[in-house]
Amino acid sequence: MTEPLDLVLSGATVVNHDGEGIRDIGIRAGRIAAIGDLASVTAAGRIDMRGLHILPGVIDSQVHFREPGLTHKEDLETGSRGAVAGGVTAVFEMPNTKPLTTTAETLAEKVRLARHRMFCDFAFYVGGTRENVADIPALERLPGSAGIKVFMGSSTGDLLVDDEGSLDRIIGALGRRAAFHAEDEARLISRMSERIPGDPSSHPVWRDEEAALIATRRLARLAATHKRRVHVLHISTAAEMAFLRDHKDWVSVEVTPHHLTLDGDEAYRRLGTYVQMNPPVRGTAHRDAIWRGVTEGVVDVLGSDHAPHTREEKDHAYPASHSGMTGVQTLVPIMLDHVAAGRLTLARLVDLTSHGPQRLFGIRGKGRIAVGYDADLTVVDLKRRETITNRWIESRVGWTPYDGARVTGWPVGTFVRGRRVMWQGEIIGPAAGEAVGFYEGA
Repeated sequence: MTEPLDLVLSGATVVNHDGEGIRDIGIRAGRIAAIGDLASVTAAGRIDMRGLHILPGVIDSQVHFREPGLTHKEDLETGSRGAVAGGVTAVFEMPNTKPLTTTAETLAEKVRLARHRMFCDFAFYVGGTRENVADIPALERLPGSAGIKVFMGSSTGDLLVDDEGSLDRIIGALGRRAAFHAEDEARLISRMSERIPGDPSSHPVWRDEEAALIATRRLARLAATHKRRVHVLHISTAAEMAFLRDHKDWVSVEVTPHHLTLDGDEAYRRLGTYVQMNPPVRGTAHRDAIWRGVTEGVVDVLGSDHAPHTREEKDHAYPASHSGMTGVQTLVPIMLDHVAAGRLTLARLVDLTSHGPQRLFGIRGKGRIAVGYDADLTVVDLKRRETITNRWIESRVGWTPYDGARVTGWPVGTFVRGRRVMWQGEIIGPAAGEAVGFYEGA
């Protein structure tokens, strides 16, 4: 006799490697145990999902949740509340905290702080520095490690590695794929005079296309020299996308919803410093080129670069204003709206947010709706029209650049390892987040 299921999600359109079709999903002990017609199967619980789509759990592989040391902006709990409220089931969090995440001890402390306090599952990048190169092979394989992250251009925090010799040593030490913020520090320093006090629209003039391209070219060259896998984050320029089309052997590519959605020519007038990011939001020619990269398959994954700052920090006059915006909670609705508008297919969105991260980073048991995988599921209503508001945002800072945006497509449910952690806007506790596992590492 077949063991009863814990839960059956019935009648939804399931989107997975087999395409789209109306199927039931059976869950047992936190994993997917059956897919198909499960009407006659014994189960402890059933949820009617007719009219909804179930996607593999969305993985946001670039967030800043600010803990420890910067918890006036965000912490692991509040950031994860935003994640599951927006349909995100797992996140990779960044190392520019205080103290920096650069040692086995600081990583272990983050894992301790996160376990059963975050609502989603998690992994943490370890900052690659001049000082910890010898430790990289061990650091990238520790429990809870998402791998190594390197800042080639200055951003929030103190993890800058801007000389080629140090970058060469770091890349040579890698075993796993490592993530890079690619802007050239020397060019940024040389162009500081381009910043116009009080005018955030000068931000993309200062941090220009060439600053990004120089760093991305250097990264691709060093990766090819060492035959190491590198991941270039938040591509923002047409020139980088054109270059990367021909340099994908060792390089994977991330883009963000804000670079796909916002028009810098309009957004700086409307939002001022609230659209200020590193690398910057730019004009429509760059946005169109990024979309071509998505369409042509140059782009591998989508990350939010959720990087919250308080209103006080954003309200400083440029350039003293802080760069960063919320994004983890709005990733799914903003991208579903692009699906509704015909800019990409639902299957491509799933590839960018589930299959892609699993494939690039070697995540164990996540990223697919398949028997034996974790029951991480993002439930969406493709027809539901909603208005994104600051009031909806769970982040401690309480604002979004999309306040007032009307979207078609909405996350209505989030399941993490079979547990319903969000349903119809309500976050359901207790938190039970665990570290993501990887094939290369613990």
